[in-house]
Amino acid sequence: MKKIINDIRFNNIKMKNYYFENRIFFLFNVIVFSIIVILFNITILQLLRTKQLTQEGDLRSSRIQIEPNLRGAIKDRAGNFLALSIPVNNICIDPKIFFLKKKIEKEQWNKLSNILNIPLQKIIYKIKYFKNNRFMYLTKKVSQKIGKRIKKLNFPGVFVMDDFQRYYPFGKSTSQLIGITNIDGIGIEGVEKSFNKILIGTPGKRKIRTDKFGNIIENNTLIKKNSPNDINLSIDIRFQTEIYRELNRAVNLNKAKSGTAILTNIKTGEILAIANSPTYNPNNLKEISMELIRNKAITDVFEPGSTVKPMVIMKALQKKIITSESIINTTPFILNKHVIQDVSYHKQLSVTDILKKSSNIGVSKLALSMPAYELIDIYSKFGLGKSTHSGLIGEINGIYPKKKHWSNLDKAVFSFGYGLMVTPLQLVNVYTTIGRYGLYKPLSIVKIKKNTTGTQIFSKSLVKIVLNMLESVTKPGGVGEKAAVKGYKIAAKTGTAKKTNSKGKYINRYVAYTVGVAPISNPQLSLVVIINDPRAGKYYGGTISAPVFSSIMKFALRTANIKPDDL
Repeated sequence: MKKIINDIRFNNIKMKNYYFENRIFFLFNVIVFSIIVILFNITILQLLRTKQLTQEGDLRSSRIQIEPNLRGAIKDRAGNFLALSIPVNNICIDPKIFFLKKKIEKEQWNKLSNILNIPLQKIIYKIKYFKNNRFMYLTKKVSQKIGKRIKKLNFPGVFVMDDFQRYYPFGKSTSQLIGITNIDGIGIEGVEKSFNKILIGTPGKRKIRTDKFGNIIENNTLIKKNSPNDINLSIDIRFQTEIYRELNRAVNLNKAKSGTAILTNIKTGEILAIANSPTYNPNNLKEISMELIRNKAITDVFEPGSTVKPMVIMKALQKKIITSESIINTTPFILNKHVIQDVSYHKQLSVTDILKKSSNIGVSKLALSMPAYELIDIYSKFGLGKSTHSGLIGEINGIYPKKKHWSNLDKAVFSFGYGLMVTPLQLVNVYTTIGRYGLYKPLSIVKIKKNTTGTQIFSKSLVKIVLNMLESVTKPGGVGEKAAVKGYKIAAKTGTAKKTNSKGKYINRYVAYTVGVAPISNPQLSLVVIINDPRAGKYYGGTISAPVFSSIMKFALRTANIKPDDL
């Protein structure tokens, strides 16, 4: 019996040892398997998913931050600011940090809403919508005063970033010339766009890493920022503001669709003023249209009308078809069933009187006496159909004829400004070249430090003859007598061109021009005034644009202290 009991005890001990050994073995296997699984996963994470995990980590703690430059200033030739950057703040939030806070006092919410002038529900909606983001803007371009108030509020996750906002001191008078920047400070129109690379320099770029509280714990410079440069334009703000005022008044008075005026320095080719009307306020761009933003002086094209007649006469003198003393039969005549006629009847006119009375008949007969390619050549030499190389982005070349076969009617109408389209800037460039006695230079929107050389495209003596003829236009009896300026000899030409509709047919809408140089004895200034689509009853250039030309030129001559002519 005792033996049996001992055997049972032995067997129990043996069984317990067996189960214990099995449990140890099982536990060992589980531990080994777990280690293998963990090592396998670590291997996968380290070797196969490294890039993905790094990116996910960076999304949580790292971001690229642009260090904006203070955009360079745009100044006129005397150093007056036309555009400058002023410091402002952007109000930002880290939604993740915001959601880590269990409770935010209602008073803080209300203060945030009131300071930013944004409805509270809108703020909460934006935060909840971007709750998985680490960064978002609550608002941009607020004053530094508001930024200081936000900092004092100590709202969880809300922080203030420095930024800059463009300001234009002369507002509407320079808007279409200077242009604007977008919300990121990049030039998108006008001078701002033309010289964007110079004005913006190279913005800096850095990579920062933050802890869970938003504190910067790592800061690495990726691109070192280079300082931007200021731009000194050729513009004289005295001329610019006065020209805009006179032009705007004329557009309103004549109920015109638009108007453009450009003043240049004849000696250097510098553009002293470019004004358009209507325009816009660049400091308040709410509900602004591209129609108003566009600089019509370089983008809009018109048929130049009678303003091209002096070039035809120059060519006729050069070819000796006429002399300065010639008399031309100016009775109306018919070409291809079209009557070539003048506004007023004259049986015959001298070459000077052809300009003085703006005779279509007289200049047509001269054009019919030469090949069409010679007309095209003289217009082209004076810069029509070409860029003026002013430095302004967006300048177009106009529309220039490319016909192989020209009828007599084509040549006739081409000689008094139909059949081609030019910009206002091209037209003033023609007369700037005439004022330099045929010496062609590019125009410049940037202040020129050293006078540049040019190309003599036409005989100096012949250009002088025609320049003196153009004085008759502003004398009593001339079509441009309202363009005269007391005390000065003015060489000018008026023009009136019909507009076309969408189908290319001429309609009873007009463009009125006056363009010229002053003073004739020593040409200094060239000016073009264009009134587009006047609807107050009158539409001739000598009636509509000539008085504006006179007012502007009078101001410019006296402001520039240009000595009057000995009359």
